[in-house]
Amino acid sequence: MSAAFAQPNRLPAEVRAGPALREARARIGFATALSIWLGTAVLAQDGGQSLDQAASDPTASLMSFQLQDFYSYRLHNLDDETSNRLQFRAAIPFELGGTSNIARLTLPYVTDSPSGADGFSDATIFNLTTFTRSWGRWGVGAVAFLPTGDSDVSAKKWALGPAAGFTVQAGDLLWGAFNQNLFTVGGNENRPDVNLSTLQPILNYGLGNGWSSGLSEMVIAYDWHRDEFTSLPLGVKLSKLTRPGSGRTPIQYQISYEHNFYDDGPVPQDTISVTIKLLVPTRG
Repeated sequence: MSAAFAQPNRLPAEVRAGPALREARARIGFATALSIWLGTAVLAQDGGQSLDQAASDPTASLMSFQLQDFYSYRLHNLDDETSNRLQFRAAIPFELGGTSNIARLTLPYVTDSPSGADGFSDATIFNLTTFTRSWGRWGVGAVAFLPTGDSDVSAKKWALGPAAGFTVQAGDLLWGAFNQNLFTVGGNENRPDVNLSTLQPILNYGLGNGWSSGLSEMVIAYDWHRDEFTSLPLGVKLSKLTRPGSGRTPIQYQISYEHNFYDDGPVPQDTISVTIKLLVPTRG
């Protein structure tokens, strides 16, 4: 399912004991190379981007504030159990040294979990420096994982790493990818390290009249210590952009469904999410 790193109801699958320091350095080097490749390995396409397409583009210079609810009505290896998480996300574009940047904060709140734990989970922030081209946009930056969550739903680890992404606009079609990498740099020594790489494929097609559809904000996760993928979701979404009154802030409503094919441990299997996003267009 989509979301910030280390979702509490997925901690058993995504947060494992970390590798040795020399292995971590090798992984960071690989992840950095992957981020650079993702930021540069793109094809030339026509430019131009509508507001509803920008709302689905993590590299767009678009201020937004969104509230999401993720309800997992079926979990792997747990019968008659569900989980639910609210998530607040804010994206703020800004200029620095003549370059365009996007800062994003993701703050989850667990309302229901199989263990009975609830409360604020750990926050994730990133800053992406973006570059607009005729075919679309690409960006590189850094992501940080902060142990801000309540005790029962926190990994209690600090983690940092590179991030990169690109999007290509081809008429009504938007496609691309967004990569983030986290490697533990400190925290509670009694807790497992957070050493993850994630990839979010981006695919959105404008249907007209504010409607669009495509892939959900699904996140494919790879655990470097276990040397295997620990999240393999496939999801779809339907979005509607509205402008409630002249001069008012546009709002995007979205519903999505995801199925997670990774089934080792008590992790979400089928998830429905609902999103309300306030959009504040800026120059960029």
